[in-house]
Amino acid sequence: MRYYPLFIDISRRKCVVVGGGSVAERKVGRLLACGARVEVVDRCLTPALAAMKGEGIIVHHDADYEEAHIRGAFLVIGATDSDTVNERISRDARALAIPVNIVDDPVRCDFILPSVVERGDLLIAVSTGGKSPALAKCLRKELEEAYGPEYGVLIEILGELREKVIAGGRSSNENRKLFEAVVQSDILDHIRAKRWGRLKEQILELTGVEMEVKPQ
Repeated sequence: MRYYPLFIDISRRKCVVVGGGSVAERKVGRLLACGARVEVVDRCLTPALAAMKGEGIIVHHDADYEEAHIRGAFLVIGATDSDTVNERISRDARALAIPVNIVDDPVRCDFILPSVVERGDLLIAVSTGGKSPALAKCLRKELEEAYGPEYGVLIEILGELREKVIAGGRSSNENRKLFEAVVQSDILDHIRAKRWGRLKEQILELTGVEMEVKPQ
């Protein structure tokens, strides 16, 4: 099986995690970071998940898993240590046409979760199709070294620049050439060295756009 790579907006959508252990905690953290409305089903919670419950960050169902818990969900993650329960979660979700992920069990999944490197709004995902999470983790570490925090700053600058360039009324082909010129320039070197004045000058030289570049 080959998975279709997809980045999807889950903000404000109900996402259910069945399980209350450390693995579930990591899955919950990722969902919350993407703005999901997270509900957790389990009798026991890690201290971190219990704290989230206390602060009203997640909804907790202190119960054994039942199909009713996932009705209306946008997606479901099964993170229990029971093969029987995980099988039920997968079967129920598929019957309800809800995408499901069962941790470390690709056969029961509709989608798998990649190993991720985040630098602000830059997100680099690595997947081995579920065949080798160890290799995905190794590659992620290499990418973390190759793509430092300067890329997060770059993304912010490029996002603001894109709005200004598009507002200039040029053709899409002209805009594309301007964006490529900036990306292929030594703008990253200026960010790393915190040469904000020179960075601003270079953007103006390449695009004709005046930007307020704030020191990071």
